[in-house]
Amino acid sequence: MLRPDPLRDVVLIVDDAPENLSILHSLLDKSGYTVLVATDGAGALDRARRLPPDLILLDALMPGIDGFETCRRLKEDLETRPIPVIFMTGLTETEHVLQGFQAGGVDYITKPIRPAEVMVRIASHLRNSRQVVQTRAAMDAAGQAVVAVGPSGEVLWLTPLAQARLRGSLDAQGRLPAALCSWLQEALRAPEVGPFELLTATEQLIVSRPRRGAHGEELLVIQSKPGSPGPAALMQAFRLTPREADVLYWVAVGKTNRDIADILGMSPRTANKHLEHVFAKLGVETRTTAARMALNLVTPQTTQ
Repeated sequence: MLRPDPLRDVVLIVDDAPENLSILHSLLDKSGYTVLVATDGAGALDRARRLPPDLILLDALMPGIDGFETCRRLKEDLETRPIPVIFMTGLTETEHVLQGFQAGGVDYITKPIRPAEVMVRIASHLRNSRQVVQTRAAMDAAGQAVVAVGPSGEVLWLTPLAQARLRGSLDAQGRLPAALCSWLQEALRAPEVGPFELLTATEQLIVSRPRRGAHGEELLVIQSKPGSPGPAALMQAFRLTPREADVLYWVAVGKTNRDIADILGMSPRTANKHLEHVFAKLGVETRTTAARMALNLVTPQTTQ
C-alpha cells in the first residue's frame, strides 16, 4: 500500500481509550505527522503490516491482545521488526517497564499524557530510525547484502539482497541459523575469528563482520562464494552416487537425517545408509568432518 504522503512521517497510535486517541491524533496531526489509529492489538498488527508506520505509540494494557504481546508479535515479523515502539502506560512499576523493553519497546511514556514530552520522544526515536533507513537505502543502492543483528542474535533489518540470499535459512521468527549465531558470539569475544561459511539450499555463502552500526548493532556482510559445491560437484569430487551426493549436500547444510529423508522422499533409515556409504568413501567417521570436507571443496573451474 502506498504511503498517503511520502514526505510526512507516519505514526500509528494504538489505544482503546477514545479520549487518548483524540488527544494524540490532534497533537500529532498539528505537528505534521500522518496519523493512523487502532483500538486493539489485532487492529494494530493488521495496520502495521499493511502500511508499516515510522513509529508506533502503543498502550500497554488493552483488552484481548495487550500491548506487550502486540509488540512481541511485531518484533517476530521481519517487515515490522524495525519499527520503533513507544509504550504508553499508567504503570510505572519496574516490572512493567522491564516487560515493555523485553517485548521490544524502545521507550515508554506515562499517562496522563504530557504533550511536550511525547513530541520530544517521538522526534528523537524517529531521528534514530531515519538514520537506519538511510543506511539501508545506501547499501541497497550499492548492491550490498547486509544484515543488522542485535545483541541476542536477532535480525533487526536486512537489505533485499541479504534477504534473498538467506531465504530458507532464517527460521519462522526471522532468526539466523544457530551455527551462525554461535560464530557471531565467538567473533564478539575474539575479533580475529575468520569469516563464517554457510551452505544454503542454492549456494555457499561467506559471512563476515566488518564493523558495528551507529546504534550498536552488528553489521554482517553476506557474500556468495564462487564455485559453491552443489550435489553435482560433490558427486564428481568424491565419486559419490547421485543420492549420496544429495545426502552429503544436505548434511553440509545442517539438516538431520529425518529432514534429509523428507526432502529427498526416502525413509530415515535409507538416508542413514547413504550417509554410511558417504563416510566410507570420504574416509571419515562423523557428520561434522563430512560437512567440513563438503564446505571446503573447491571445484576445478575455481582453481584455473
